[in-house]
Amino acid sequence: MQLKTLSITNFKNIENARFVFSDKLNCLLGNNGMGKSNLLDAIYYLSFCKSFTGAPDQLITRRGETFMHAQARYLRRGADEELNVSLGGGRRKSFKRSGKEYQRLSAHIGLFPAVLVSPADMELVNGAGEERRKFLDMIISQGDSRYLDSLIRYNHNLQQRNRLLRDQCIDNTLFLAVETAMDASARYITLKRRQTIDRLSGIHRRYYAAIAGKDAEDTGLEYVSALEGEQDTSMLDLLERNRQRDSIMRFTTAGPHRDDISLTLSSMPVRRTASQGQQKTFTIALRLAQYEFLCEWTGLKPLLLLDDIFDKLDASRVEAIISVVAQDTFGQIFITDTNRKHLDEILGHIPAEHALWTVRDGVFTPSETNS
Repeated sequence: MQLKTLSITNFKNIENARFVFSDKLNCLLGNNGMGKSNLLDAIYYLSFCKSFTGAPDQLITRRGETFMHAQARYLRRGADEELNVSLGGGRRKSFKRSGKEYQRLSAHIGLFPAVLVSPADMELVNGAGEERRKFLDMIISQGDSRYLDSLIRYNHNLQQRNRLLRDQCIDNTLFLAVETAMDASARYITLKRRQTIDRLSGIHRRYYAAIAGKDAEDTGLEYVSALEGEQDTSMLDLLERNRQRDSIMRFTTAGPHRDDISLTLSSMPVRRTASQGQQKTFTIALRLAQYEFLCEWTGLKPLLLLDDIFDKLDASRVEAIISVVAQDTFGQIFITDTNRKHLDEILGHIPAEHALWTVRDGVFTPSETNS
């Protein structure tokens, strides 16, 4: 899959811009805060219908403007595809594929897969379990629409149960109805998460070793779930057993919404024992493992978005990452950096066609094109 062209109006600090992208490598060079990451965010938005920063839609539109619009043309499975997204103008968000508007945005997820590697990925190691669940949910949702539907239903029923708990409801019939619905969704969510972690673990170990070198530590990924830890325990059993405690706490204390991923290096928690360089190598390897997993699952090469990834890495690891992404395994790449030296090294490793823009205050100036 390739992103061929993109036109943007009023996305964050980008007033107006039009791009014709290289099929392989697209480089964005500029100081911090100039808008490089905003372009990657616009590309991400077209894949996921939301910003990778978590910013609400009202903060996506350029300051002082009342609307935002983006139009993109892709080559997907050999066919031309067009996406249009509009915000503002007093209307709800409009997302169109080839001129047809989506009624449910969830139907779009996974059709135009993308993988973003950014400094914020350090939260996968140092953040709360919610960050790691979001990481896992985003991977599976791009290849399994049933999973995304199960997740949406589960979260809806979770909100209902928490409302019953807050209202101090004593009607067991109401609880049973909601908990039965949660159980049906939780079974599939837990199954797919465990299967995905089992597959990702081996891929991640390989990428970590490729970046860290011959003395690389052994890595571990393990899915941690209350349902996985107790044999023959269903979500229905778990909720019923915890109902009294949950009534006191006034929220649901166990279930897929509380699950986590254990991340280890040499059998020790990455968060506690790894250096910054090791942690960053660990998270980059996670994203590259995500990329390979999605390639296998969807039959498409996702867009690879690399946002300022070389900070806090020594020269050998920078060179190793460049060598990895230069492989034919990876398709179209978008990379930002403040350092022209890094981009020149990448261009030296990837002799295919490329395009480079310098970025200043939301203005993108074509600096170099080689085809």
